[in-house]
Amino acid sequence: MSGIDGKVVAITGASGGIGEATALLLAEKGARLVLGARRSERLAELVARIEKAGGTAVQTRTDVTRRDDLHALVALAGERFGRLDVLVNNAGSGTISPLDDLRVDEWDQMVDVNVKGVLHGIGAALPVFRAQGTGHFITIASTAAFRVAPAMAVYAGTKFAVRAICEGLRQEAGGSLRVTTVSPGAVATDFAEASTNRQVRTQITEMRDRIAIPPAAIARAIAFAIEQPATVDVNEIVVRPTAQN
Repeated sequence: MSGIDGKVVAITGASGGIGEATALLLAEKGARLVLGARRSERLAELVARIEKAGGTAVQTRTDVTRRDDLHALVALAGERFGRLDVLVNNAGSGTISPLDDLRVDEWDQMVDVNVKGVLHGIGAALPVFRAQGTGHFITIASTAAFRVAPAMAVYAGTKFAVRAICEGLRQEAGGSLRVTTVSPGAVATDFAEASTNRQVRTQITEMRDRIAIPPAAIARAIAFAIEQPATVDVNEIVVRPTAQN
């Protein structure tokens, strides 16, 4: 099955930012969407927007740190549409701070969301994809998966891990499954607000306001990977502002 029209796509972290932009673009291209996020009210509003525009979407509250929530998201795709073609592992946490801050709870949160959350998605969808004989994993990493900067040690560590996991998945996938990792640079989202270190939050906000690209730019990269013929596997896409080092 090539293209996007008619494909069933599940997206985590769909209530805002990259997830929301991806849902809107894919709905416009005819995908049938299964949307998950913790903010149920925002999800409901997004589903209403998609349906008003003539698209198809369903929702379920999804916390990627909860294994059962990912299984429920995948199960909803099967119940409503009879299959799942693409899982977009988009949910992420970026509580960035210097290691000297010793914000250990925030380190744990990033590991739980960024690494375990991706694994929970893989664990839920992989058996379904194997049974179908087809499926596509798309995971949002970061340019921090290629370059470590001060205050980003733990965050970058989780994103390095995501790239390693996805590369291992790609090698194990065989000829019937596709695996794509999309690594955004600075994107105009509320990412900066997650940091509880005031100085870091200010630095990230200033960079975002100066050079960030819109979430729709990442959505287009995701759509590009999905719409390729089934024999074409786009493995890695890096999308950053032209002004970003």
